[in-house]
Amino acid sequence: MFNQILVAIDGSKISERAFHLALEEARIWKAKIHVLYVVETGLFSSLPMDNTWEIMYSMLEKEGKEALDSAIREAQEKSVDIETHIKSGHAGNEILKVSKELGVDLVVMGSHGRSEVDRLLLGSVSSFVVTNSTVTVMVVRP
Repeated sequence: MFNQILVAIDGSKISERAFHLALEEARIWKAKIHVLYVVETGLFSSLPMDNTWEIMYSMLEKEGKEALDSAIREAQEKSVDIETHIKSGHAGNEILKVSKELGVDLVVMGSHGRSEVDRLLLGSVSSFVVTNSTVTVMVVRP
């Protein structure tokens, strides 16, 4: 039923759970899994473009690369075909853009990000993706 699965991760416990569910779906369907980490630039775009912005961006990017490396190790242990992607911008827009570019059949993501404050500041990324996606979206709850 699914050949290409995209899972969005952000380092939160709920996105880790989403990844494990997506990994299991990929294993069952013998699908390829694409793991996406988005450096959410909206969190600090109001700050002046100085080294503070660059430091924050590089910290988030480093965290993303570490999360993706961990995902690769886990997928390889389960013999699941995996490809990782790191993008920057608005998480919802990037998830939709990557899902179209890759032609995925399923998007898997957590119901919320790291904190409820993120939801208040950014709006619900999962709601945005569910509303605007042209493919099936699985929203994983805690």
